[in-house]
Amino acid sequence: MIEFTLWDVLRNLLLATRWTIVLSLVSFAGGGMVGLLLLFMRIGRARIGRFLAKYYVELFQGTPLLMQLFLAFFGLGLFGIDVPAWLAAGVALVLWTAAFLAEIWRGCVQSIVRGQWEASASLGMGYLQQMRYVILPQALKLAIPPTVGFSVQVVKGTALTSIIGFVELSKAGTVVTNATFQPFTVYGLVALIYFALCWPLSKSSQILERKLNVAHRNH
Repeated sequence: MIEFTLWDVLRNLLLATRWTIVLSLVSFAGGGMVGLLLLFMRIGRARIGRFLAKYYVELFQGTPLLMQLFLAFFGLGLFGIDVPAWLAAGVALVLWTAAFLAEIWRGCVQSIVRGQWEASASLGMGYLQQMRYVILPQALKLAIPPTVGFSVQVVKGTALTSIIGFVELSKAGTVVTNATFQPFTVYGLVALIYFALCWPLSKSSQILERKLNVAHRNH
């Protein structure tokens, strides 16, 4: 029987952690771009755009991420298309992330008082100018803390991709456990690594929110 040292276990988990980080970054960046498009559709003046964005958000927020991963991985397989696990995981997480970021940002835009719109309109600004020079800069400051906070959910959401065979941290934990028969040690290290990834993000969100509240009170 092969003996595994603590370093052997940790080294294999850290190697898999790279893919958790990469998938999180891809999901957050891609979700941010799609989410920004959804935001402009959601707050735009075109009724069809608002309709499509609204039901997109409701669909992805109203169904489990696990089910979305299954559909992304197995759905195209029904048409004879072989989808790699990494591609299905990335697509599903990007679309899921976009739905939540779009709603976070929409709430921040709509929290800007009506007087800001009226004041910018009185200066002769058009809708796009109002958004660019007045509304979005203010909404951006409000959006930073919840956006950073949601990144924690994205990191934890990557754990579900193990169900379709993507080898990230949680999947590696299962593989290493099957090889070492040390579930307590392995999953304890997995939990510590997830904590090391998520805690700085969560703490940053709290600090940013506290600073924002102080700045708001001073104004």
